[in-house]
Amino acid sequence: MTFKISAAALAASFVCVASASAIAQEPKVTPVVTKQLADIPGKDMLVLTVEYAPGAADSPHRHNADALVYVLEGSVIEQVKGGKPDTLTAGQTFYERPQDIHIVGRNASTTQPAKLLAILVKKRGAPPLVPVKASQTP
Repeated sequence: MTFKISAAALAASFVCVASASAIAQEPKVTPVVTKQLADIPGKDMLVLTVEYAPGAADSPHRHNADALVYVLEGSVIEQVKGGKPDTLTAGQTFYERPQDIHIVGRNASTTQPAKLLAILVKKRGAPPLVPVKASQTP
């Protein structure tokens, strides 16, 4: 396992997004592994866990990466700009394209936690998360 991004740098990226939102508590993001993809030059795979407290939500953002989300526990609501909200439960998946703006990412419950596993395939050296201003969302 090779960590190309520190946990502190990743957390700082998510804290920047948190400062843009007064909606709800931001989720806890924990890097699991970063791995250079030998068969895809210039790309890394970044695996994270995302833990949502009851009522927690993300601020609008994009990943500039192919992102596959797998719900480990609980229930979440996910939506990209131009798409419909999708409520997912444990065992279900959600996909984001590199150009997608993630406008809704939140725990569907106000009483139970939720946890995701996110797998991002991104350009080497690119930030894992880019905040999006409210003016860029619907």
